[in-house]
Amino acid sequence: MRILLADDHPQFPEFVEALLGPSFEIVGKVGDGQSLLEAGLKLKPDVIVTDISMPVLNGIEAAGQLQRAGCPARIIFLTVHSDPDFVRCCLATGALGYITKPRVALDLIPAIREALAGRLYISRYETQKRHI
Repeated sequence: MRILLADDHPQFPEFVEALLGPSFEIVGKVGDGQSLLEAGLKLKPDVIVTDISMPVLNGIEAAGQLQRAGCPARIIFLTVHSDPDFVRCCLATGALGYITKPRVALDLIPAIREALAGRLYISRYETQKRHI
């Protein structure tokens, strides 16, 4: 399976590429949403793994534009954000996965497999207690 990675922190795509190892082919790594849009349409990956917070165009906007352009890639968001509003916005783009970065080692490969099968995968997250 062909995977495109998008994250504005250069080390993180390297880590994800090492994690995915021999099971998947990484066809590209980009650092902003505009580059994601261009690479997604040009490289025709099976899966796009993207961050939300990126320069030029954020991941949510890029994912929506890719879907409207007819890009058939399955989209998985990989982000630090665990707020339910972010989850809803991302899934509204047609994404099939929402993974939090602290759970990347546990959740990314299962999320890719589920997305390829047309099923939704969302990371579990712990609710943090606020002290007043």
